[in-house]
Amino acid sequence: MTTLDSTPRADGFHMPAEWAPHTQTWMLWPERPDNWRLGGKPVQAAHVALAKAIARFEPVTVGVSAGQYDNACARLDVPNIRVVELSSDDAWMRDTGPTFVVDHGGEVRGVDWAFNAWGGFLGGLYAPWNRDEQVASKVLDMERCQRYHTQDFVLEGGSIHVDGEGTLITTEECLLNRNRNPHLNREQIEHILADHLAVEKIIWLPDGLFNDETDGHVDNFCCYVRPGEVLLAWTDDASDPNYPRCQAALQVLENSVDAKGRALVVHKMPIPGPLYATQEECDGVDLVAGSQERHPSVRLAGSYVNFLIVNGGIIAPSFDDPLDGQAQALLQKLFPEHEVVMVPGRELLLGGGNIHCLTQQQPAPVRG
Repeated sequence: MTTLDSTPRADGFHMPAEWAPHTQTWMLWPERPDNWRLGGKPVQAAHVALAKAIARFEPVTVGVSAGQYDNACARLDVPNIRVVELSSDDAWMRDTGPTFVVDHGGEVRGVDWAFNAWGGFLGGLYAPWNRDEQVASKVLDMERCQRYHTQDFVLEGGSIHVDGEGTLITTEECLLNRNRNPHLNREQIEHILADHLAVEKIIWLPDGLFNDETDGHVDNFCCYVRPGEVLLAWTDDASDPNYPRCQAALQVLENSVDAKGRALVVHKMPIPGPLYATQEECDGVDLVAGSQERHPSVRLAGSYVNFLIVNGGIIAPSFDDPLDGQAQALLQKLFPEHEVVMVPGRELLLGGGNIHCLTQQQPAPVRG
């Protein structure tokens, strides 16, 4: 693997939209007992269901620790799923894996952002995170992709969404948080994003979803469904703590144009719940100093926006909530050419994220 001194933009590379064709989807096997209850066994079952759902549409590679390798291989012994030994500190491939970029000559490269476990020692979720820091470079090495490395710039993949046509959406709550890049201002951050993703326009939403422990990742709150159209988590309940967040985001989106000069069409996705962990679910998580504590009084940041677009499919979470059917119907309406598959998302949510957070798409090479 070669680490390049240039930037993707300078070399003619850009980050494609998620609906562009994929070569595969990457995942990491969950097992961390201070995040996943009962030694990770319930979430491993949920993870298997997720991997199998994706594998109906495209190949899946799951990175697994040496200790869990045999177990994962046995549970994921189905066509289209590859298991590789790949150490990590937890399963959030969206945030620790590379952001893939492509050019028009048929090459795929990757951006390896710095990672500090969502805030380092200022509100981060665990320590150490040194194995997570190595995930992106190991993935790129396996795929023989050349690497760009932002050693002094922290970014998680879940904090950005792009339309593939020059526009990026993010949140101030995350990217301007002093626990990520306190040495950089907004303009400097925009410059780094423009250089590494080849975007021309950045739309800043004030906040993400209430109680999102990633400090408001946009992928749990608002995403692109096609160029010029976004899907925003939404509540009409003025007493819901998400209400002012949704209103503020809508105001920004309705008053923004994208890099092509288009006004944005905003679709509203209802927020499930409110959802909470049970005392029993919390009691199953190991208590470790420095790790995120689980408590039944804390509202979970459940969201149907946290879905993955795959080749011909939409893989979205369900929560045994009355709104599950409405969410599926809306996604099917927005993606008429895709098959919408709902996968149980509660166990994934209990660990602090969902389907999009746990996956990273590898785009197919583009020619011409």
